[in-house]
Amino acid sequence: MEIERWERSEEISDAEKKIIQETWSRVYANCEDVGVSILIRFFVNFPSAKQYFSQFKHMEDPLEMERSLQLRKHARRVMGAINTVVENLNDSEKVSSVLALVGKAHALKHKVEPIYFKKLTGVMLEVIAEEYANDFTPEAHCAWTKMKTLIYTHVTAAYKEVGWAQ
Repeated sequence: MEIERWERSEEISDAEKKIIQETWSRVYANCEDVGVSILIRFFVNFPSAKQYFSQFKHMEDPLEMERSLQLRKHARRVMGAINTVVENLNDSEKVSSVLALVGKAHALKHKVEPIYFKKLTGVMLEVIAEEYANDFTPEAHCAWTKMKTLIYTHVTAAYKEVGWAQ
């Protein structure tokens, strides 16, 4: 992947931060189930992403994935990281720090191609929009689109920082 085409995130307004935090509070109340739904859809839509997970890379059946304790554990970790970002939207240094740790770990330790973060955040947005349709107004969609880009931008900046080359 070319790393010259990094995206830039748009500023998230205070009103949009509030929308994200309010929407997220309902999502996070069911964090494990929503996280599992996100990961299952991610792996069904992008089966090549499973190559990075020795515990469930050979699983094809979504029901088998849903029962996987390792997948559930990873879903909780993903949702926990997003929760930390959402809780700290007013602290840009904390957001950068958390997402840099995620990016560096996935670049150096797990060797995950950065494009998978774009795909995962897109799936996250789809699942939240579907499962929380009543809360997902056009304003919420706009705010979450900025949030998705913020996550991807910060994570991939960490890849660039560590000299990612695949």
